[in-house]
Amino acid sequence: MQTTDRTQTTQTLPIPAIAQYFATMNAQDYAQTAALFASEGILHPPFESDIIGPEAIAQYLQAEATGMQLQPRQIEEQGDRTYHVTGKVKTSLFTVNVAWFFILNPDRQIASVTVKLIASPQELLKLRSRA
Repeated sequence: MQTTDRTQTTQTLPIPAIAQYFATMNAQDYAQTAALFASEGILHPPFESDIIGPEAIAQYLQAEATGMQLQPRQIEEQGDRTYHVTGKVKTSLFTVNVAWFFILNPDRQIASVTVKLIASPQELLKLRSRA
């Protein structure tokens, strides 16, 4: 298991598909982000149903992720093609700690990414009151 503890940039993330995920998300190029997923790839967003397939993922991201800036800080390899990334997401209203769990298929495409907010109940209530 390899862990990198320093702040990551899209240039220093060691896995190309994961680096491209963060770069395209931050560029708000959601079609390119979705293209990183396998044809049956799944996005597991927080508090939402699963989004399946690149077309649905692109539509979801366009509607829900506009203006977000993702800041990966640490990546940990958890097994063959399984990675845990922690960091922050900034919006115009708030910043929240986030964990991303990536599973890549044998072709190194994203088979799934699970996004989890890492916040206390009090922090989540503050986010809800701002929305």
